[in-house]
Amino acid sequence: MGKKSKSNSHDDGYDAKLRLLQIELVKLQRQIISSGSRLLVILEGRDTAGKDGTIKAIAEHLSPRESRVVALSKPSEREEGEWYFQRYVVELPSSGEIVIFNRSWYNRAGVEKVMGFCTDTQYKQFMDSVNEFESLIIKSGTQLIKYYLDIDKEEQAERLKSRETDPLKQWKISPIDEQAQKKWKDYSSARNAMLKKTSSALAPWTVINANDKKLTHLNLIRDLLSRVSYPDKDKQLLMFDPKVVMPCPPLGKKAPRLAP
Repeated sequence: MGKKSKSNSHDDGYDAKLRLLQIELVKLQRQIISSGSRLLVILEGRDTAGKDGTIKAIAEHLSPRESRVVALSKPSEREEGEWYFQRYVVELPSSGEIVIFNRSWYNRAGVEKVMGFCTDTQYKQFMDSVNEFESLIIKSGTQLIKYYLDIDKEEQAERLKSRETDPLKQWKISPIDEQAQKKWKDYSSARNAMLKKTSSALAPWTVINANDKKLTHLNLIRDLLSRVSYPDKDKQLLMFDPKVVMPCPPLGKKAPRLAP
């Protein structure tokens, strides 16, 4: 990944820039509602990579009746006995709706794989079927956009430490967090395998250099808006930084340079 930049080093004009992009998001939502379209955005990434803050920036001014954020908890005993994708299918967007997944079925390719929460057979079944599953979703009329937020090991360590001392972030602390640094290389290997195998032509991954939270918000939203159609689009607002937004080419071709 590129050189790390501090989160407070790009404050100039952030609020004004974000507001203009959020106006564009409202335009997009009006188009989705009026046309009965369906939009699904998946956010994956390292622990502490900033998925919650990014989703807040996207969804802050959207109509809550036509937009949802889905962050599923650990599967129940019944759900563990279901087809793996089943509990996610019921959360897919309906006509006129935007849905954002804060983590998704890719838990199986990341946390579950690294932490041993699934078997090797279950992992292989997932990796062999997820592209076909997403193809069915897309061909049924849902637009699917996938982001992976990546950060450096040092940045993650700082953010984990912040969670320990900030009383407003206590709810984010979990046993999984404790393993994030210890299993850094395992997560890197799982990430690389996931991007290589599941960045399909229909549903490619876009990697976001998320070391700077504000640049992450602005650039991810710019990229998102540039990839969807809606009237009165202000294209001048949608120029993203290629050092932050790194499209991942389909199926096994050379991927962006990421944190090892």
